[in-house]
Amino acid sequence: MKVAAVKAPGGLDKIVIEDRAQPVAGPGQVLVRVRASSLNFHDFAVVAGMIPAADGRIPMSDGAGEVVAVGEGVTTWKVGDQVLSTFFPNWPAGAPVLERLLGVPGDQADGFAAEYVASPATAFTRIPKGWTLEEASTLPCAALTAWRALIVEAKIKPGDVVLTQGTGGVSIFALQLAKAAGATVIATSSSAEKLARLKDLGADHLINYKDDPAWGQTAAKLTGGRGVDAVVEIGGPGTMNQSLHASKIGGHISLIGVLTGVSGEIATALAMSKNITIKGVTVGSRQEQEEMIAAIEANGIKPVIDSTYPLDQIAAAFAHQISQKHFGKICLSI
Repeated sequence: MKVAAVKAPGGLDKIVIEDRAQPVAGPGQVLVRVRASSLNFHDFAVVAGMIPAADGRIPMSDGAGEVVAVGEGVTTWKVGDQVLSTFFPNWPAGAPVLERLLGVPGDQADGFAAEYVASPATAFTRIPKGWTLEEASTLPCAALTAWRALIVEAKIKPGDVVLTQGTGGVSIFALQLAKAAGATVIATSSSAEKLARLKDLGADHLINYKDDPAWGQTAAKLTGGRGVDAVVEIGGPGTMNQSLHASKIGGHISLIGVLTGVSGEIATALAMSKNITIKGVTVGSRQEQEEMIAAIEANGIKPVIDSTYPLDQIAAAFAHQISQKHFGKICLSI
C-alpha cells in the first residue's frame, strides 16, 4: 500500500511517499480502506517536528473509509460499512485520564496517511447520514473539539453569546454548533473577506482583530457590557487576555489552541475577579463523537471544506495550511 511517512526530526521536506506492506485485521480489529483525511494543527506539529514522533511515523489523526475485512470476534462492523476514526481510540467515555489519552493516530501510533489501516473495531464510529467520506474526515479532531468545548464543558444554551476566533476548522465548527444550539455568535478574524464569509455562515457580530487590538472589550460592549458566556480560545497567550476582557462574570473559556505560543503573561487577577472558568479541552471521547454526529444529523450541519489534495501532495497541503489563507478544513484524498 502507499503511505506518507515523516522522517525524523521532521519538516515538510522530510515527508516521503513510500510503499509498505498492507496490514491484516487481527482479533478484535477491522481493516479499513482509508479514503480521506483532514489536516489539523496537531498534524502539522507532528510533521514539523514540534511534537517528536518515531522515525517513519505515518501522520494524520483523522480518517474515514470503508471496512474491507473484520477480524475474529468483531460483531459491530461488517465489510462495506463506512467508518470514522476517533482521535483518542482508548477513550470510550467518561473523563479524560492518562490511559485514555494514549495511542493518538499519527502521533503515538501510525495514522491515516495510508491506503489501509488495521485498528480495533472500537476505534471507529459511523459517519453522519448523507455525508461523503471526505466530509466525515473533518470531524474527529476539529468538530469534536468544538462540540466538547461548547456543548459538554461550557454547556451553552439558547440565548447565550459565544465568541470564536479565526476561520480554522475548530472555529468554524464552533460557529455552526453554537448557532444550532440557539446562541448568538461574535466572530473574529483579521481578514475582511473571511469575516464576510463568517457572516454568511450565521455569525451575528464581526470583529477585525487586526484593526481593533482591544477586541475583547469590543465583544463585551456588543453584549451591552455583560460579557460573553463562552469563548473558544484558539490563540493561547497572545489572545487570552482579550478573551478574559470579553467574558462575563462567571464566564467559560475553553482553552483549545496555542497558536501564539505555549506560555505568556496572563491577567490572572482579571480571571479571578470575574470568576471565570478556564478549561483545557483536548478533543473528546468516542461517546461524545457519537452524540455529536447525532446532533449534526438533526441540525443539517455540513462542514466547510477549503480544498482537497491527493496523498502524494501532502506537503503542499501543509504548506497551504501554514499560509493561513484557507477558510475551513483542508482534506486529503487517499
